[in-house]
Amino acid sequence: MAAEIKFNNALTVSDPHYKPVLIIGQLRNLNLLKFTHLSCKLEPRVNESTFKNAISCLHPSPTDKCSLYLDSATVAAVPLKCSRHNTPSRSHAITRLIKTHIMNANEENIVIVCDRTDLFASACAVARAFPLYSRKTSGHNKGEIRTFADMNDVGTNDNTSPKINVEFVVIESDGQISEEPLSADDIGCIEEAARGIRLAARLVDMPCNEMNVGHFVNEAEIVAEELCIRPTVIRGEELRERGFGGIYGVGKAASVSPALVVLSHEPKGAQNTIALVGKGIVYDTGGLSIKGKTAMPGMKRDCGGAAAILGAFYAAVKSGFKENLHAVLCLAENAVGPNATRPDDIHTLYSGRTVEINNTDAEGRLVLADGVSYANKDLKANIILDMATLTGAQGVATGKLHGAILTNSEEWEIKALEAGRKSGDLLAPIIYLPELLFTEFASYVADMKNSVAERSNAQPSCAGLFVGAHLGFDYPGVWMHVDMAAPVASGERATGYGVALLLTLFGNYTKCSMLQSIAPSDAEPPPKRVCRD
Repeated sequence: MAAEIKFNNALTVSDPHYKPVLIIGQLRNLNLLKFTHLSCKLEPRVNESTFKNAISCLHPSPTDKCSLYLDSATVAAVPLKCSRHNTPSRSHAITRLIKTHIMNANEENIVIVCDRTDLFASACAVARAFPLYSRKTSGHNKGEIRTFADMNDVGTNDNTSPKINVEFVVIESDGQISEEPLSADDIGCIEEAARGIRLAARLVDMPCNEMNVGHFVNEAEIVAEELCIRPTVIRGEELRERGFGGIYGVGKAASVSPALVVLSHEPKGAQNTIALVGKGIVYDTGGLSIKGKTAMPGMKRDCGGAAAILGAFYAAVKSGFKENLHAVLCLAENAVGPNATRPDDIHTLYSGRTVEINNTDAEGRLVLADGVSYANKDLKANIILDMATLTGAQGVATGKLHGAILTNSEEWEIKALEAGRKSGDLLAPIIYLPELLFTEFASYVADMKNSVAERSNAQPSCAGLFVGAHLGFDYPGVWMHVDMAAPVASGERATGYGVALLLTLFGNYTKCSMLQSIAPSDAEPPPKRVCRD
């Protein structure tokens, strides 16, 4: 069974002989600890001398650990070095240490020793270590899945799931260890973020025979019901009739019809309208421009953008989002069949622009183009962020751990980079240069092609600019494009990337004090949107 995670507001009393404990922190913070701070987690198995000697033996390079009591009590140090493009929380190391040293006991304790500014990122790092999806038939993961609905009933009637108690020792800005327990608001914020992350990761981990477009729509409807929202769902032939040529063209060959799903949160007094648009390709064969046998496995993860948007939307609304917030999920399966889009076909997208298809494996930008156009024309959003596993070249450009951020606003680019470092969902900028790069999409017979003429010319930027073109490069609001093709997964498992990033980026728009404290400073809001002809 998938683990049940419980975040506690203070340290509880437990014996490591019966409930293993893993203590993780930066060495400078571990050195601040007195034995009395952790004695309730270690006694009677570990004494003060053993504890002090263990701390003095730690030499992280990049990490290190020392056993305090057999394998049931361990202290571990995360890397010492942290460059300016890393997260000060060292969240990636926290996740790795937990995955490596967890004991798979019925109940375990994890104690995170961290600066208050790293509390949110550290908690999210713990959530990433415990995926929900498995079809294994033995051990704790015996083929059952903890769904989003199941997570509402954590601890009520399930005595078989391993339980992970997560507790914190918080270091204040003056270097003193906090004696105050975390507030109910802090715990609530962490819990909802963790649920959003694990939801996103589960959707990405599930194969298409269990997570096709219909299943994804059902997941969105479950979230909507939880939030008392009535979703808008446009499916199948209705997409074609209403002009969504991108989503319909990509998904029309699949046995399960494509869909556009919109969840809307519109509180009284809102001044801004934010639309989060997610690419939800539940499986990508490449279409008639079919992928090879080694390139196709793993394409269940091509819905990572929509999964992150759904998880972040849920957590943001639960955190008291004060502005209009819309989740726009662009869902399709890029399949091969008699009705598949052909290279040379021309589709009219929701923007009204025509696109000549020269590569059916460049499908994500087509569904996103419809999504951002809808956000502009119908939702009147003045801040639009789209998120997608868009290009394999993203991993080459910015690496396996950093998503790529492309935006028309330098101010919001800076904010997004800061949010990445504070959340642990790292970002790196790619160039925004439509006047020189968009010529890559020149077509003799349509407004544009869907794939570049030269694949070695800033491919992640060009792919993002295709999406932006359907807003128009004169769009007066803020547009951000996040390509997270590489960080959507680590090895064979999804990471839930994007949820923590979005919660942090828009933290000032929530009522959650923890998110407000780590959110980038508020920029001048973009102008309100007025529908253009």
